[in-house]
Amino acid sequence: MKQSFTHAMAWLHTWLGLVLGFVLMAAFFFGALSVFDREIDRWAIPETRFDPQPMPSFDTLLQPVYAQLKPHPEDMAATQERVIGTLPPPETLPMASLWAYTTHRDPVLRIGAEFDVPNKLKDEADEHAHVHGWATIDPRTGKFLVDDKLKIGSDWFYPMHYSLNWSWLTLGYWLVGLAGFAMLVALVSGVVMHRKIFREFFTFRPWKRTQRSALDLHNLTGVVALPFHFFFAFTGLVIFAGSLYFPVGHTLLKPLHKQHEVLEAEHTGLPHEPAGITAPLASVDAMVAEAKRRWAARDMPGEVGFLKIEHLGDANGYVSLYRAGSDQVALVGQAIHFKASSGEVLREEPPPSPVGSINEFLTGLHLQHFEHWTLRWLYVLGGLLGCVCIATGFIFFVEKRKRKHAETGSQGSRIVDALAVTTVTGMLIATIGMLVMNRLLPAEMAGKGEWEKLGFWAFWLLALVHALVRSGPVAQARMNPAWREQCHATALLALAAVGLNWLCTGDHLLKTMLSSPYWAVAGVDLSLLVTAGLAVWSARKLAQRQQLTVAPMTAEVAHG
Repeated sequence: MKQSFTHAMAWLHTWLGLVLGFVLMAAFFFGALSVFDREIDRWAIPETRFDPQPMPSFDTLLQPVYAQLKPHPEDMAATQERVIGTLPPPETLPMASLWAYTTHRDPVLRIGAEFDVPNKLKDEADEHAHVHGWATIDPRTGKFLVDDKLKIGSDWFYPMHYSLNWSWLTLGYWLVGLAGFAMLVALVSGVVMHRKIFREFFTFRPWKRTQRSALDLHNLTGVVALPFHFFFAFTGLVIFAGSLYFPVGHTLLKPLHKQHEVLEAEHTGLPHEPAGITAPLASVDAMVAEAKRRWAARDMPGEVGFLKIEHLGDANGYVSLYRAGSDQVALVGQAIHFKASSGEVLREEPPPSPVGSINEFLTGLHLQHFEHWTLRWLYVLGGLLGCVCIATGFIFFVEKRKRKHAETGSQGSRIVDALAVTTVTGMLIATIGMLVMNRLLPAEMAGKGEWEKLGFWAFWLLALVHALVRSGPVAQARMNPAWREQCHATALLALAAVGLNWLCTGDHLLKTMLSSPYWAVAGVDLSLLVTAGLAVWSARKLAQRQQLTVAPMTAEVAHG
């Protein structure tokens, strides 16, 4: 029975990894890139290459900026479909609330506002019809920045790791969630399979044949990063559990939602509805100074990371200031709320409950908003180890079965091999190719971001076609030559991206590292150069291994 159970776990581990491993590879790789998504944004949008700034003065800089903010045209059009009658001109809509958000890695400042739709235009079934406006500004001057450029790091690579950028019916989210659950099962079944797990921690024999060395590396990377893999698969599921996978708050409990908001407002003392009485806005800068004083008194000095004003211009208006908690792992805001018209402190949020503290710690550890660069690089290493673990699993599967499949005429290992090439080297080609397109396309080009997205998928599709064509009959080669060829393509694209960044912006490595240090851009360029070096090294190793295995195969054919 013990042997049967082990075989059952091996079967489960193999097929879960094979079917969903391609999704997990994308989740791990783009999750690793997401650790430095803001830095990739700086590389992709040269006009945002300046030092990160604290939250600027509201009274002297932000307040005049908000006076110029208008509802977004797309949001106006979407809201028009939900209301009765015609919306008034955007400039006549009153601003109901506003917010501003920044982090220790963001030079630019993201601001937004909510504009009220007149009550007589609201559909009875949609009590919360409103429109929004948002913009990106330079916090040093208040100047509006062009906001139609694709933030490749935070708006493309980051959502790729949890949604595959497939928003239709939220299928991408569900597919990644299913893959995350499969990852937990695969980890448990993998531990059950490998009874000598501690010996495998130290075992790697690269001189052995491909099947053996791939399995060694698969076991080694799986064991070394086992806590990392388990934790991130688990916390990723937890983060989306309440909002997407089991949204009872928005479905089964929806009738109680409004009542809960009212009760919460009574408990916190923060007004839930506007009073309908006009009131001026007191000095927000004075409220910021008081919030900083109170945080320092609690032995947690810091800057404001998130500012929000509710019921703007109303007697029930209040200002919420959240501390930028980049000095700790837990995602805690330590919010302080002020009465907007007088600056009086309405509420200082107490420490969270034990359950809340655990949730905030797990969420913060996954989202890594903290300012700890060594730990951030360890996150990248953990994500890349996950990629290596999955990739070597694919290689082991193909190498173990290709001879048998060749004898029976099956195309299974050929298809898996081509998909593995596409998922590993093809994903690198698509990622770096997107950066190359970012530098090649004119900065003022209309719809540049959409072309960059199309380029990303086009590069990946070309990698798939190349892998399928070069796979050939499974009996002809010990390893698909597409692995080696796509490694060369990866190296060429990486070098091209670094060179084009120099030519288009003038920010070469000698400048970004020495004369005018700017490590966000230098880090991306250095990572691309390291990737190019590793790709060339991998291509050479693959060529050597191919030569070592061709000779025995030739002798075997010669002897019949």
